[in-house]
Amino acid sequence: MSRCDMNEDGSMPIDKRQARRSFGRAATTYDEVAVLQHETGRQMVERLDYMRIEPESILDIGCGTGLTTERLLRRFPRARVFALDFALPMLARTKRRGRWLRRPACVCGDLDHLPVAAQSVDLVFANASLQWSANPAAALRDIARAVKPGGLLIFSSFGPGTLRELRTAWSEVDGHPHVHTFIDMHDYGDMLTASGLADPIMDVERMTLTYAEVGQLMREIKVIGAGNASVGRGRGLVGRERMARLHAAYERFRDADGRLPASYEIVHGHAWAPAQRQVDGEVRVAVDVLRRPR
Repeated sequence: MSRCDMNEDGSMPIDKRQARRSFGRAATTYDEVAVLQHETGRQMVERLDYMRIEPESILDIGCGTGLTTERLLRRFPRARVFALDFALPMLARTKRRGRWLRRPACVCGDLDHLPVAAQSVDLVFANASLQWSANPAAALRDIARAVKPGGLLIFSSFGPGTLRELRTAWSEVDGHPHVHTFIDMHDYGDMLTASGLADPIMDVERMTLTYAEVGQLMREIKVIGAGNASVGRGRGLVGRERMARLHAAYERFRDADGRLPASYEIVHGHAWAPAQRQVDGEVRVAVDVLRRPR
């Protein structure tokens, strides 16, 4: 793939049809193994306790099976929560979250083409979803468009240190990308600023999961639907010989406890929509700004 075929942030474009199929197939098994995704979602909801925001409307982008959507329903009992995912089988599970009189409004849509009016959402929540954008910089600009003045975007994603052991092992087997391309924290910060959002705050958390053998790791990645969906990925089945070479290459990472590590670099970020914004020649100001004592 030539440089001109890459995204503006340097990442490799995503085959969205493949990603949608993978997550659709994974809907019934996702919650069994998506430990990391659920934990980052829990942490994000906790972070909202330290932010001055009482949203009337929330957009949960890439809601998956809706476990974190349900946390948002409980955390903000007066807010209208919209759950968006591009895999319909995921939404079928999300729509059962909450209580009979208060469930999320489910929307089947793509974060690269948000079906959301300009300046219509107080809080955009995106847990482990931006890495599935075909163009993350453009997606953040569209999110900025959707956030009301004074509103908030909070997100988590995975950084380039994620699955570094698996990436290194595959590089010794063939020249195809077998592991997703992840974006650096600093690049996300630059994209937030370029999108028009203000006061971006970024931080990184590192975690390591361990496995008895590499096949277990690869099965978990497949079960949650998070397999490599880049347009430059290799096609066809991986034969026994290549799999044997992969297992041998990964063995060098086995630790003193006899376990194989899988590293994850979790990027956390948030940014605010400016309190005063101009749209179609009209200046719009967040009502909370007018209510502040002078």
